[in-house]
Amino acid sequence: MLVRRICVLLMLAAPAALAETEKPLPSLQKKLDDMAAGFADRAPVEMQKKFAQGILDVKSLGLAETALKVGDPAPQAKLLSTKGEPVDFSSVWSDGPAVVIFYRGGWCPYCNVQLKAWADAVDRVRDAGATIVAITPEMPDAAAETAKSQELNYNVLVDQGNKLAGELGITYRLPDSILPIYESRMKISERNGDDSYTLPLAATYVIDSDGVIRYAFLDADYKRRAEPSDVLEAVGKLGKPASPAPAR
Repeated sequence: MLVRRICVLLMLAAPAALAETEKPLPSLQKKLDDMAAGFADRAPVEMQKKFAQGILDVKSLGLAETALKVGDPAPQAKLLSTKGEPVDFSSVWSDGPAVVIFYRGGWCPYCNVQLKAWADAVDRVRDAGATIVAITPEMPDAAAETAKSQELNYNVLVDQGNKLAGELGITYRLPDSILPIYESRMKISERNGDDSYTLPLAATYVIDSDGVIRYAFLDADYKRRAEPSDVLEAVGKLGKPASPAPAR
């Protein structure tokens, strides 16, 4: 009798758990738009003009048109863990598809909102048979600090000198109009360990298990990011990787 009662309770709980899994993810872009609106309400007009001009300057580079696209093979590159250990970029998709998020740094509030949104979606990524990593040009200590402060439940890797981002074609030098603000307030050169003042676009990729780019989102406006729901849809189209056959 007790066993039957437990079975009934489990059957009743299953639809609720399924509904929770299938519940639509909150819009990341809505959160970013709200943050941008708050900045517009608080920041001096002159500062807002400089940031707006900086975005236009980056757009004029045309990176969205020249960067690697869907169907291109992902570059080979050496990255670092937050402990400074070498990591092959190709290892990210060695066990199945990978969601790869480039972020500018832990000093960027828009990046932190994005990173947290992916922390909330990480179970769905894994349920779809994929891995998720975030990549930053910041030094390992700074990357580790961000992972801890944002309570990230996925790996953060370091692209020192933006070498991988450069191979993807998504790097740019901070425009002169805003460089002094970034350096004085965010200490970019200190956090990145160089004085090149280069950053990656806030790009998001899905790379399949063959190392081919299957989804790419990049925008010169750092306030625009890929919606996790769109990325998960792209992952879902790839199907789950086959489980290895049991050893005999």
